[in-house]
Amino acid sequence: MTTNASTEQQGRSTRYNPHSFEPKWQKAWEEQGLYTFDEASSKPKFYALTMFPYPSGNLHIGHWYAYCVPDARARWLRMRGYEVLFPMGFDAFGLPAENAAIKRGIDPRVWTHENIAYMRTQFKRMGTMIDWSREFATCDPEYYRWNQWFFVQFFKRGLAYKKESFVNWDPVDQTVLANEQVVDGRGERSGALVERRLMSQWHFKITQYAEELLDFGATDMPERVRLMQTNWIGKSVGAEIDFDTPVGLETVFSTRPDTLLGATFLVLAPEHPKVKALTTDEQRAEVEAYVEAAGKMSEIDRQAEGREKTGVFTGSFATHPVTRHQIPIWIADYVLVTYGTGSIMAVPGHDVRDFEFATKFGLEIREVVRPEGGEPFVPSTAEEVFTGDGIIVNSGPLDGMRGGKAFIGPVIETLAASGVARAKTTYRLRDWLVSRQRYWGTPIPIVYCPSCGTVPVPEDQLPIPLPSDVEFLPTGQSPLKLHATWKNTTCPKCGGAAERDTDTMDTFVDSSWYMYRFASPHFEEGPWNAAKAEPLMPIDLYTGGIEHAILHLLYSRFWTKAARDIGLTSSSEPFAALRNQGIILGEDNEKMSKSRGNVVDPDDLVREYGADTVRTYLAFIAPWELGGPWNASGINGPAKWLGRVWSLYFDDVQGPSENVSEAEVRFAVHATLRKVTGDFERLSFNTIVAALMELTNTLVKAKRSPVFGTEAWSEALTLFNLMLAPMTPHVAEEIWHQTGREGSVHVQAWPSVDESALVRNTMTIVVQVNGKLRANVEVPSDASKDDVIAVAKRDENVAKFVEGKEVFKEIYVPNKLVNLVIR
Repeated sequence: MTTNASTEQQGRSTRYNPHSFEPKWQKAWEEQGLYTFDEASSKPKFYALTMFPYPSGNLHIGHWYAYCVPDARARWLRMRGYEVLFPMGFDAFGLPAENAAIKRGIDPRVWTHENIAYMRTQFKRMGTMIDWSREFATCDPEYYRWNQWFFVQFFKRGLAYKKESFVNWDPVDQTVLANEQVVDGRGERSGALVERRLMSQWHFKITQYAEELLDFGATDMPERVRLMQTNWIGKSVGAEIDFDTPVGLETVFSTRPDTLLGATFLVLAPEHPKVKALTTDEQRAEVEAYVEAAGKMSEIDRQAEGREKTGVFTGSFATHPVTRHQIPIWIADYVLVTYGTGSIMAVPGHDVRDFEFATKFGLEIREVVRPEGGEPFVPSTAEEVFTGDGIIVNSGPLDGMRGGKAFIGPVIETLAASGVARAKTTYRLRDWLVSRQRYWGTPIPIVYCPSCGTVPVPEDQLPIPLPSDVEFLPTGQSPLKLHATWKNTTCPKCGGAAERDTDTMDTFVDSSWYMYRFASPHFEEGPWNAAKAEPLMPIDLYTGGIEHAILHLLYSRFWTKAARDIGLTSSSEPFAALRNQGIILGEDNEKMSKSRGNVVDPDDLVREYGADTVRTYLAFIAPWELGGPWNASGINGPAKWLGRVWSLYFDDVQGPSENVSEAEVRFAVHATLRKVTGDFERLSFNTIVAALMELTNTLVKAKRSPVFGTEAWSEALTLFNLMLAPMTPHVAEEIWHQTGREGSVHVQAWPSVDESALVRNTMTIVVQVNGKLRANVEVPSDASKDDVIAVAKRDENVAKFVEGKEVFKEIYVPNKLVNLVIR
């Protein structure tokens, strides 16, 4: 390896100025199509994808953190010999565009595509290796046509169905909200008090895949995400038990049927369909008021830990299936109609929530499970309940059996034999409610005909495009409901007059399968070209925020399994590996927001420091998976470092001479190369930057030593240039060309470590005087103890502490340490 020595020694006319070459290289890379994925390449394929953004109009510093750091790894993989697909698109449907249209009186298409155009320029300014030939936006009919196609396939297979569901209704935005969009009972965006409404809505049958979604064997994801999804799916093994009530049997589900004899009351969710019939006239006013109040809260708020229990007695009683005692029936908002059967048998002696409820309302508390060797439970003095495993007591036929979730099998068998219980497995996961009462989304491809009923739109009539001549009303009501020429249509079956469904799909539909579309973004025969997608899927590495763990990531896993069963893919998971980045906080250690005034604008930073400096600081600021607070002064360090890198290649030798050997330089370069290679594999980006900075220090010293101008020096500069390329693509490219190289640094092979350079003929010995570190000395690897101690004593820093003193003990730890004890 050689470098252009004349260029190396001639000096440079200007200091490091990224603005003089970063735009130049961005333009050159685009014109050359340098990052276009080559489907025909014989290289092994690697699909690296970062979750695509919503086109809000501006990439914030969090976007940079999410995209430019994984971009460095994608570049590294390319240099490692992979044909890397690193695409980008825009998740373009949703409320923000629609609200902007209402506020500004413009078409949401215009607002969305203007934002996309600006964000595209920002991505290019970032210096990413995105293949822009594969870009698409989910609001394009060419894309959402296939949302509609999938809906029709799901409908035909029973995966899409319509039923009445309780929903969170935002009266201002006039749409259904997910539980996660309701905060303290109010719409996250509008701030309006949310209402619980029973509405006829379209659902996707994600519960059909609940058990398979609990199998994470084919996907490598962080344990935190796996745990969140597992808890969200919420598999529960237990039993169904019937209680007689004045209006018929009420079936409850319990994961602790061993505590059946401790059930002293029933609790129904406020929305339970039997509440009205069970409520007596004396209790009706109180019950109705409670039901109304509960309807204004989200399920998340109702389940909040530490929240005081509330409830009201219906006035009715149920018959205990074993004791035949009459037990009161209450309603309480800590019970959810969407879980189990919407009712529970309350066992206050062995359930914390039931205990809190019973204590507040003076209800009976009974002990039926006791710790082995434990004392009897005294309800009147108890401050907490026993929820663990033990021995069943006070339970007739169950007495003496083991109690606890691990032992419910025999208990269920005993209860089932007498017809009291039935084994049952349930899931917390509910079917995915996909109806949205908005305009800016994918129209649902269903027609309602007076004669034929619910009719899916034939595939050859898709897409059903959104009409552009719509009127947005201040009420927020969807224009589709009021657009007569769009709403009114003909039945695909009989040709008679019919109406379209005026709801649009949840925007999570758009992002559930977009990763497949990048394989063939312009394919017109289906959602994707299977021949092109199969070599790429599942995604080799998918990156994005942890906040998507139980919505987008779970939905996309479901979609892949459904697509597999339709015959579109052989994959069972959309991604082989998932990694989450942390969050960049403001300098006040709070989440960035305009209201807090702590937002960092990356465009301003690029104007001041250049893209490579911003990329470097974001990689260096913290471990990528953790994130951390922004520090305005912290970016100066990477800026100065890149200036030193530039100086290393182009400035004349300056400063006092150094005594650095060729072996030391080669060791430092190849040791750094080995570390950087391993850290790229592990996604440890901050340590990569730290290692490159440390190597810079060694090379600056080497430049002032006899190593300068040697073959070892040329090799060092070349390898350093290649190691810089993934993280700082612009300056690496400029150095590559300024030093007389041909082609692009980004198509070069990642260098190999020369293991012989890492075999050192010397060793470093720590020298202490009276146990305090005074020096590090280099000695031959085969030096004897006497030789090592002699070298240690000659070191000038050690000598000044020993001079005039008596060395009465010389301690030598072979290959590690010398300690001179003086007095």
